[in-house]
Amino acid sequence: MPALTPDTIHTLTETLSDLTDYLRENPDLVQALALVEPLLDEYTGLPVQLADTLRALARALQEHPDVPRTAQVDLLITELRTAAWEQTDQHTLHYVLDDLRGMYGSAGTSEPGGCRCR
Repeated sequence: MPALTPDTIHTLTETLSDLTDYLRENPDLVQALALVEPLLDEYTGLPVQLADTLRALARALQEHPDVPRTAQVDLLITELRTAAWEQTDQHTLHYVLDDLRGMYGSAGTSEPGGCRCR
């Protein structure tokens, strides 16, 4: 795996910003649904990935020997974990995508009413 840098992560967030801009420009609906689909995948989509990232950061902070063991740090770690659970709750957004696809046409699903990404 190539080394991660702040620049590589910044590129990812720029791509997400580009998608948002594209969606604001009245795009073709089928294309828009297809572009958003990977973000809402129930297993690998953005809510699940962000939740896992927040949990991993909390764990890294908790286990790092140079992080002080204070009430403030414990509170921050708890906040990261709470945010992770809140993100995990958003994993059901793939159902919204399925419903939209059913209402407005298929974006290449392999089964009726099902998300192609499953």
